[in-house]
Amino acid sequence: MTAILDLVQTPSAPGDRRAAAGEDPTKRRQILEGARRAFVGLGFDAASMNDVVREAGVSKSTLYVYFRSKEELFRALIECEREAYLAEVEALLTDPGDPAETLLRYGQRLARLVMSPEAMHAKRTVIAVAARMPEVGREFYRHGPQRGLALLSAYLEKACAAGTLEIPDVALAAAQFVELATAGILRRRFFDDEAPAISEADVAHVVASAVRLFMAGYSPQRT
Repeated sequence: MTAILDLVQTPSAPGDRRAAAGEDPTKRRQILEGARRAFVGLGFDAASMNDVVREAGVSKSTLYVYFRSKEELFRALIECEREAYLAEVEALLTDPGDPAETLLRYGQRLARLVMSPEAMHAKRTVIAVAARMPEVGREFYRHGPQRGLALLSAYLEKACAAGTLEIPDVALAAAQFVELATAGILRRRFFDDEAPAISEADVAHVVASAVRLFMAGYSPQRT
């Protein structure tokens, strides 16, 4: 489970024994990789902490020094990828003078991410557990997709200030572009795990069309 496994890990309370005992980043990564294999192979609900112990090759006492529950492990797995991805996105959204090219690169990265098998597994897992743990769904959205939309909105604001875009409702436009960049290729793969893989050419075609539509609606030169 890589990529958009991106929830918030609850920080340890001051004085928490685990913060002192569980400081080895190599051991922490080893445990998280074991948890990833267990959750992907068995499913989040079916996997147990014993399965994580087996996959990670650590003792149960070591595991509990770092993580108290599989829910905490899941949050940490998501957090591992979230900051790296958001930093990458922020680095892509830097040229307000050329929104067409910028959105093309951003849209292609976004489409590849959200349609990756790992991302699909993460989202299905969140939906499956959200009914009994609604905070998981809230955290997933607020600290993942919502932050991504905020970064895109901030870029669109800069492009408007630069005069390269003209958008009356930036938040709506950001959401529209995200939907356009995955139109026709995301929904089936979300529900159908036997759907054929999307080629790079398909992604490029869909995103290029998204950019054309977006610029037709929000370019200052539109008629």
